[in-house]
Amino acid sequence: MTNANTKQHLETRLHPQPGSTSQTTWRYAAAGLSASLVGLGLARFSYTPLIPALIAAKWFSASDVVYLGAANLAGYLAGALAARVVASRIGAVRALRAMMLLATLSFFASSTPVSFTWFFAWRFLSGLTGGIIMVLAASVILPHTSAARRGIVGGVIFAGVGLGVAASGTLVPLLLQQGLQQSWYGLGVLSAMLTLASWWNWPAEAKADSASAHHAKPHSTPTAARALLIQYGLNAVALVPHMVFIVDFVARGLGQGIAAGSRYWVLYGLGAIVGPLVTGHLGDRSGFGPALRAAFLIEAAAVLLPTVSTAPLSLIVSSVVVGGFTPGIVPLVLGRIHELVPHSTEQQRATWSHATTSFALFQAAAAYGFSWIYAQTGGDYLVLFALGGGAVVLALAIDLGLALTTRKA
Repeated sequence: MTNANTKQHLETRLHPQPGSTSQTTWRYAAAGLSASLVGLGLARFSYTPLIPALIAAKWFSASDVVYLGAANLAGYLAGALAARVVASRIGAVRALRAMMLLATLSFFASSTPVSFTWFFAWRFLSGLTGGIIMVLAASVILPHTSAARRGIVGGVIFAGVGLGVAASGTLVPLLLQQGLQQSWYGLGVLSAMLTLASWWNWPAEAKADSASAHHAKPHSTPTAARALLIQYGLNAVALVPHMVFIVDFVARGLGQGIAAGSRYWVLYGLGAIVGPLVTGHLGDRSGFGPALRAAFLIEAAAVLLPTVSTAPLSLIVSSVVVGGFTPGIVPLVLGRIHELVPHSTEQQRATWSHATTSFALFQAAAAYGFSWIYAQTGGDYLVLFALGGGAVVLALAIDLGLALTTRKA
């Protein structure tokens, strides 16, 4: 074997080509799943079941707890906006490792109620980690994945969000039996273990291709990709009624109690684990454009279902399906971006960053807007479900209208 061949052989082993081995692909996907579980699943959703304990322990008042929850959403938006700048400064893989470490640190820092400002800052930083991880994790891994597996690999990456939802309804109550401070320690230890396990499983980061970067500047984003940003934001609006109000709707709106409401949240979490795997596989099989249209249609029906029937079966189906689409829409939108912007990794990353920002903006606006509408209507939950369903119907209408216009052209 010549020196040149030896060098090429070593480079191939150290930096496998995209989709070169199944084992390497799934190792990368496992790292992505760990990142989304730490920065998105645990850092965001584990806070919800801790709220009653924070109030009962008199760490913070009920009103303060709401503001602390909003700090995470604000941090998520800031992270989505800052992700590409951070990646350009220190590299995307280094940024992902740093964000997992920062999320881990936020759990330990939250174990003592030093002050409201202290806690607010760490809730904001935990949201920041989620925003950066959402933008960078898939964009680092998918270029190393064959096109035929892109959907399912994206689904595995964001299944971590669903695992976080499920953990919020199962693991956190168990930790709380040991005490509030011990619960934060437990989440920190779990986060540290996931960070360590994923540390060496990220792909080697290739240097930016100067040619692709050169071509990315003069070419504007396709109209369909710009429309996709709006559709993704509208989808965020559609998810808010279940994400924020479903437990309270069952517990107080239907008078079934907190225990019954919590059971529907667990179902929501189970759907969130399976959802991205199903949608990712569907995108690989049928194409991401058709899969996304089907997802909008099914999601609209599920969000609107409580306005038609509040029977247990209807609420079960609605909770599981909407829970599935909470992270399940992500691999579909990611795959669609790769279809619409096929030749520039940098432009794909930029478009995905804009999509994540759109989602964060629409989600925050809907969360506050729906809370205001709820107060103004005297607690009419069904109006919220109707508005959420209308948002995703509008997203579907935009997609169909654009497809029809393009076909005529």
